[in-house]
Amino acid sequence: MTKDFILGISCFYHDSAAALICDGEIISAVQEERFSRKKHDSRFPENAIKYCLTSNNLDLRDIKNIVYYEKPLLTFERLLETYLAVAPRGGRSFIAAMQVWLKEKLFLKSELKKRFKLIQKEITKTKQVNIPVLLFAEHHQSHAAAAFYPSPFEDAVILCMDGVGEWATTSAWIGKSNKIEPLWEISFPHSLGLLYSAFTYYCGFKVNSGEYKLMGLAPYGKPIYANKIRNEIIDIKEDGTFRLNMSFFKFHRGFRMTSQKFHKLFGSRPRDAEDELTQFHMDLASSIQEVTEEIVIKIASSLRKETGLTNICLAGGVALNCVANGKLLEKKIFNDIWIQPASGDAGSALGAAFIGWYEHLNKSRKVTKTDSMKGTYLGCNFSNEEIINYLKEINASFETYKDEDLFEKIALHLEEGKVIGWFNGPMEFGPRALGGRSIIGDPRNKEMQSVMNLKIKYRESFRPFAPSVLEEDVSSQFEMKNKSPYMLLVCSVKKELCTEMNAEQSKLFGIDKLNISRSTLPAITHVDYSARVQTVSKETNYRYYNLINAFKKLTNCPVVVNTSFNVRGEPIVCSPQDAYRCFMRTGIDILVLQNQLLYKQAQPKKEKDETWKKEFELD
Repeated sequence: MTKDFILGISCFYHDSAAALICDGEIISAVQEERFSRKKHDSRFPENAIKYCLTSNNLDLRDIKNIVYYEKPLLTFERLLETYLAVAPRGGRSFIAAMQVWLKEKLFLKSELKKRFKLIQKEITKTKQVNIPVLLFAEHHQSHAAAAFYPSPFEDAVILCMDGVGEWATTSAWIGKSNKIEPLWEISFPHSLGLLYSAFTYYCGFKVNSGEYKLMGLAPYGKPIYANKIRNEIIDIKEDGTFRLNMSFFKFHRGFRMTSQKFHKLFGSRPRDAEDELTQFHMDLASSIQEVTEEIVIKIASSLRKETGLTNICLAGGVALNCVANGKLLEKKIFNDIWIQPASGDAGSALGAAFIGWYEHLNKSRKVTKTDSMKGTYLGCNFSNEEIINYLKEINASFETYKDEDLFEKIALHLEEGKVIGWFNGPMEFGPRALGGRSIIGDPRNKEMQSVMNLKIKYRESFRPFAPSVLEEDVSSQFEMKNKSPYMLLVCSVKKELCTEMNAEQSKLFGIDKLNISRSTLPAITHVDYSARVQTVSKETNYRYYNLINAFKKLTNCPVVVNTSFNVRGEPIVCSPQDAYRCFMRTGIDILVLQNQLLYKQAQPKKEKDETWKKEFELD
């Protein structure tokens, strides 16, 4: 029986990716940044496409359809109409945008075909190349498909919120069986994602990558500017729909996010990245976070009333705001929530592939009990043999252990306060490390937060770390009963595990404040006693589960610190080579590559090797 393969791609904005499905089942999905080592790489996902094909012994002759995640001509239409509406302002921005569009984006179909032909020639070593039928989905349609089709729901409301697609910035859909139907949308320039990005920019972080930093900063502040935002900048209706006062912004007509009127409203110019973070920035972060949560909850409430459906699926960049997700869960507006773990544009490659399968080919849908994302472990995998060959090639010092011996040994090292690079099985798809490419530590260790932030991750001291907890133990450690396999929900640490800070301690900031023990799990407890939780199941990642279980048997603690295996400014590691390089350049004590255990002090020195002299780029 012939199998039908659909390839979905997203690229040319940010977080380009490729995803492959076979007869409706997700086979592979991976971001281009993991291969190129350029964070948020927006280029054509050549390496990701090659991986999806060659790792499954395929070439483009085996692919029925290729589906691109948006319709570029509609985006071009939006750009033209927007610039015409604000002319003569925005002239320099318009010229810069048109140069890019006239060079390649306006002729995207022929450009994609050309690049696919080059890939096929490289894989097959033949000159005659036939490219599969190329289809185009809409941006928010791809988000909606990525949210609903892999979900565990037969029917659900779908809410997509991001910066902007072609025109849509917020859209609502109904998913039933193998179809998704649009309900309504809010169009550009009125965008919750761009509003949040404007405050990200104003507080000195990078747009499209620093929004999670703003979210992490929010608990340090108070929402004293929330009413000013509501009264001046955004008009929020009772049903959650909204309109921005565009006089406060420049993203629709220039290179900056905010206007002089915005700066005057808050009495300050935008913060430079090197400037000190002050209470003002913390209060701004808290204020825009409160407004964001209000909009999400109001829209969700109106959708429940409008449709009567009891489940909701979320996607789009705003769905990565796990604090807002946690508040939505608390409100119990819907019986259940499912969030696409790769909610940004990378996940839209997967949504595009599903559109090719369900919308274009009209195939039936099989709903699984949990979901069909396979824990997001959809990327590159390396055997012990491949790893051993590499380690021998570079003359690394290592020991090989059986699983049960390895887990016990790592548990002992965690208790000793060691920081461990954990490279295990297939790589995760999406922005979160979930036990495939993670750095782990002991959450009970008071020093773990500062060690990881300053010596391993080289990142801002105010940022919290997340816990991985055994699925069956989540309610004993956190105020949550739901599963959270993708680290997309924030909840409170269990009250009986917490200790109150005194008045003097509450005045501290950053690493000083984080070093104050607020619970028996100080390394993962944020200043507001919250945590971004990942529940770990034996079914989806049995090795990571068994590792945590070994730590539980030793310490009676079913939790480990889990942060992504990378340093600031770099993508999460992909290969054993990436992992070893990161291990050698940071304060990580021990590296685990599948069943191989490496100690830092035992490794050969690399001063004479030019490949080890390159420093990590810090953004």
